[in-house]
Amino acid sequence: MFLFWFECDVKWGIALFSSFPSKIRVFDTTLRDGEQTPGVSLTPENKLRIAQRLDELGVDVIEAGFAAVSDGEMEAVKLIAAQGLKAEICSAARGTRGDIDAVAKSGADSIHLIIPVSDLHIEFKLKKTREQVLQITRDMVKHAKAQGLIVELSAEDATRADVAYLKKMFTIGIEAGADRVVACDTVGVLTPERSYELFADLRKALKVPVVSVHCHNDFGMAVANTIAALRAGANQFHATINGLGERAGNASLEEIVVSLISLYKLKLGIKTQQLYSISQLVSRLTGVYVQPNKAIVGENAFTHESGIHTQGMLAHPSTYEPIAPELVGGTRRLAAGKHAGSAGLKAALAGMGLAPSEEQLKEIFQRVKSVGDKGKTVTDADLLAIAESVLGLSVVKPIQLLEITVVSGNTVTATASVRLKLNGKEVSSAAIGVGPVDAAINAVKKAIAEVEPIHLEQYNVKAITGGTDAMVEVMVRMRKGDRTATAMGVREDIVMASMDAVLGCMNVLTTDYNNKGK
Repeated sequence: MFLFWFECDVKWGIALFSSFPSKIRVFDTTLRDGEQTPGVSLTPENKLRIAQRLDELGVDVIEAGFAAVSDGEMEAVKLIAAQGLKAEICSAARGTRGDIDAVAKSGADSIHLIIPVSDLHIEFKLKKTREQVLQITRDMVKHAKAQGLIVELSAEDATRADVAYLKKMFTIGIEAGADRVVACDTVGVLTPERSYELFADLRKALKVPVVSVHCHNDFGMAVANTIAALRAGANQFHATINGLGERAGNASLEEIVVSLISLYKLKLGIKTQQLYSISQLVSRLTGVYVQPNKAIVGENAFTHESGIHTQGMLAHPSTYEPIAPELVGGTRRLAAGKHAGSAGLKAALAGMGLAPSEEQLKEIFQRVKSVGDKGKTVTDADLLAIAESVLGLSVVKPIQLLEITVVSGNTVTATASVRLKLNGKEVSSAAIGVGPVDAAINAVKKAIAEVEPIHLEQYNVKAITGGTDAMVEVMVRMRKGDRTATAMGVREDIVMASMDAVLGCMNVLTTDYNNKGK
């Protein structure tokens, strides 16, 4: 199987005049800067789950949190540091003795020592002078080294600082014992050209093993700025899964990694096949959903609807995919909708074991177009229902809901019990959840798990009428092996709407007319 569809020879712009370092380190800050996304708060246990997956992914450094911020943060850093992971475990800290002592107490291997360096921050945030900040840098680096910590000295707002002063601050820190330095584009004002120029200057001026880049995405250029810095000689980058972070987020780890590997042909120690699954995990645990058109890991990254595109895709995937979905652990999906072509619909139906005649395919095609023209989303469950109707098939769904009972309240744990018919056999199960919907979905998944292991990848709900008795629309995407499917449920009861969507999706994934009667 080919994971790269083409060879891309980068010979434009600044790429002509520079080369990447032989070794590029990956510093993941999902658990620190990523968690600073408004509304996100991770428990120590969930931080550990993500840290373990990051370690399996192959990152060099995991910034586990900010040990001095709260008891929970201290607990999380301690918990992760005690696991014996292959990655270096780091904690962020301000330039104060208390923060540094907290990092030492946490058991972290290294400290991300953050000291503001722009005149704006020095005057208005710190209310100090340049000379005082230089003395703080010297004293705090020495204090951290005395605690036995690897020191990554971070210049906050470096890209709006006087460059001569920035280099002086780094030099003093290095002389005091700093092991690594990082210039932070704190409000995302770099351009790729300026990024290249700045990091080429720093790499030349500083006698330190590691120069790192930390970019924010306020102007949508964090990934491009990071790659430009690496091209100029920086040999470590900071990034987050899904580009999480304050305001517009940080540089996206998955986008940088796949760009470096597929466009620049570099070798990194990252297991790219795990990128999609860790993206989904981080999305679920943080509650921040990945935008559908997100590069590399978005729902639409390998989904095709347009007839022109699907026709090309079926002839050769490289026509409309720069990389194979398997490279990042994703799957390809041909979607039905008003832009769909007959070739794409035929292929999607073939995946369900359906082989309509030309006349039947034409009728299915027209019905799909008609639904799409009314402004409605055509899910995979809709396509299956349309096809079964046109083909005159006796519709007996593999999974049928016979009964569901849900108990929920402010003094009880939400619990659901379900009774299903699975391929003609009655099964039942019960499960708990964080609410009635979660409990109901967990009960259904548990009931069919041994026979049909199906995973929920995305769950979205919206009210489509007003009032407390509003109709709700639930859309889900689920996966079984290398197949994904979508389905929708619309009811006044959110639990039943969710059941309609989940069971509709499961029925698509368990329906294969090739195996009927076998």
